[in-house]
Amino acid sequence: MSEIDISQVISQMRVMASKAQAQPVNTTPTSQGLDFSSILKQSVNSVNSTQKHAGKMSEAFQAGDPNTNIAEVMVAMQKASVSFEAMKQVRSKLVDAYKEIMRMQV
Repeated sequence: MSEIDISQVISQMRVMASKAQAQPVNTTPTSQGLDFSSILKQSVNSVNSTQKHAGKMSEAFQAGDPNTNIAEVMVAMQKASVSFEAMKQVRSKLVDAYKEIMRMQV
């Protein structure tokens, strides 16, 4: 794949968004064993793998790999950046929620 098809990227993003909306987020364990901590761990692992993939693509491009083009590298780097920023926002909201809970009088 030498060129990136924008419509393909948009359709992939739509598929990921629909999967995210279709999966209910539970804070209590279910018969499937999904809970908040496992979803959070899965999200962190996903961000990590996205960043590793972008790093590998960048290294391949810098090494002169003819199968890697700059557009694909830049898209991968942007995906990694956006996913990391989203994870930072989630972390900030979690810290804020924790602080609010600690301020509650019992």
